[in-house]
Amino acid sequence: MSAFLQIERDGGIVTVRMNHPETRNALTSPEQIQEFVDLCAQLRSDRTARVMVLTGNGSAFCAGGNVKDMRDRAGIFAGSPYELRNTYRDGIQRIPIALYELDIPTIAAVNGPAIGAGLDLACMCDIRLAASSALFAESFVRLGIVPGDGGAWLLPRIIGIPKASLMAFTGDTINAAKALEWGLVEQVCTHETLQAEAQALAQRIAANPGHALRLCKRLLREGQHMRLDSLLELSAAYQSLAHHTEDHQEAVAAFVEKRNPDYLDR
Repeated sequence: MSAFLQIERDGGIVTVRMNHPETRNALTSPEQIQEFVDLCAQLRSDRTARVMVLTGNGSAFCAGGNVKDMRDRAGIFAGSPYELRNTYRDGIQRIPIALYELDIPTIAAVNGPAIGAGLDLACMCDIRLAASSALFAESFVRLGIVPGDGGAWLLPRIIGIPKASLMAFTGDTINAAKALEWGLVEQVCTHETLQAEAQALAQRIAANPGHALRLCKRLLREGQHMRLDSLLELSAAYQSLAHHTEDHQEAVAAFVEKRNPDYLDR
């Protein structure tokens, strides 16, 4: 089967398209998981990358796991309970860790249904935009299982415990308008304009210095579980690093001289 991730590059913007439309971009194999992990490792070490846009080709963003494999206890759902536990830990759970550790901002452009693991994958991104045709469901309970890929940690932090509980306990599907009302997505676009809107947002983000973006994202991440005094200490350390970058000096000079900055990722 062809590569799952189709990767395009435009300056500091990396656009990643899940490219198995025939399966509605279902996450079905160790190879797909490895592609995500490898991509995040590459982008972490690439100091010229500033933002990633994740979307799906075809009618769906990501349909989650392969239900037929669940029925047959095949593929990534095969084996004893002990083996299956390790399959989750050594498999799909590597994706939320890889995306959480990715320093550059990430945007999910949800072009269609994001179901189960597909919804959780969108939640692993920092910002979500949706086409008006997009659908969202934390649907694990309807298959008699639980969110195995971090959804129980991710979703409540985005929409709060009561709404996350409603989605997780019912498995109900919500549409893009409801997702916007609940704060699950930041913007709803027409299907035709979604990718252009995601790229425009990516360009606004990528116009800023790469070092500042990475440090800012790390502060936001660490702030989710740190005390205020600890975060302030970390902020002071990061700020001292940022003040001594060439791009900071260029940003200040461009502001004073009323011109566009020319960042060199130094």
